[in-house]
Amino acid sequence: MDFALNEQQEMMQTLARDFLTGEYSDKVLRAMAADEKGYTPELWQKLAEMNLLGLSIPEEYGGVGDFLDLIVVLEEMGRACFIGPFFSSTVLGASAIIEAGSEEQKQEYLPGIAEGRIIVTLALTETSAKYTPDAIQTKATRKDNDFIINGTKLFVTDANVADYLICVARTRETDNPQNGISLFMIDRKMPGVSCKSLKTISGDKQAEVAFDNVKVSGDNVLGEIDKGWPVVEKVLQKANTARCAEMVGLAQQALNISLDYAKERIAFGHPIGAFQSIQHRCADMLIDVDGSRFATYQAAWRINEGLPAAGEVAIAKAWVSQACRRVMNSAHQVHGAIGFTEDHILPFYTKKARYSEFSFGGVDYHLEQLSTYS
Repeated sequence: MDFALNEQQEMMQTLARDFLTGEYSDKVLRAMAADEKGYTPELWQKLAEMNLLGLSIPEEYGGVGDFLDLIVVLEEMGRACFIGPFFSSTVLGASAIIEAGSEEQKQEYLPGIAEGRIIVTLALTETSAKYTPDAIQTKATRKDNDFIINGTKLFVTDANVADYLICVARTRETDNPQNGISLFMIDRKMPGVSCKSLKTISGDKQAEVAFDNVKVSGDNVLGEIDKGWPVVEKVLQKANTARCAEMVGLAQQALNISLDYAKERIAFGHPIGAFQSIQHRCADMLIDVDGSRFATYQAAWRINEGLPAAGEVAIAKAWVSQACRRVMNSAHQVHGAIGFTEDHILPFYTKKARYSEFSFGGVDYHLEQLSTYS
């Protein structure tokens, strides 16, 4: 397989890198980590004007490019340690609508996502924090043409700023937990919906969302009633691959920072980069970064081509999570004590990497998943 970027992907990479270099400095990163919303309307509008919010959305709905183009940009966002609802709306929200939405729903929501007018996120995990169908306990009870939703979702990314939540709820009890699950498009400001922000280590915004007798029209169901889990699986494949792309960017930047520091830090009259032990660590970091990138693009390519990708996604998430952890550990070893202080930027990358590692299933989960595909 040729892993070289094509002309359009190179253009998107350059566009995203130049934009983030100019607009998302370390100072902005620190501010967004501390900010309650995690983004500014001005920055969000600039992303929309550059068509970055419409990546992988079909052109007929105002989008541009494909999933591989999105992966390229997400890697650049990883380099910048980007915080904001881009992932939630462009990867989670848009993907679910593309996979399951009716033509009317696509026309209603996808152009708004691409133009930055609305933010959509996925409300999936509950108290068990599991990404399996048996973990879905939120109930949606039919009442005429409506549904009454009750339950609590945890770790909902960017729910505090989302306009719409795609709630995964159980509409029927069955022997097979994969059956009887449906997806609902819910306005976050509807009566009965409450959102409580959760404190995170990385600065990314997550929330606990409670649904208390929330009345949703049957017209707001995404896809078929009781057949929503296959859609969730497809969204999770994209989400895990997208997280891998971010981790590749995080690891690449950690390596870059470490190389710069190794050239500047003087010990015993020499830059520490002249010492073999440091050189070995940096070489190992490079191997992990390149291997992670190849695994990620293999999974992304299969998704983009519409091929079965569950095994490749599990391989990528398990490998990239471990590799990114090793890179961050080595980066801290190269930096020594300075790398553990928040006056330095490296801790932001380390915490973001740990957050990304456990998003949508950690290493053990994906290794177990992989065993079922073999």
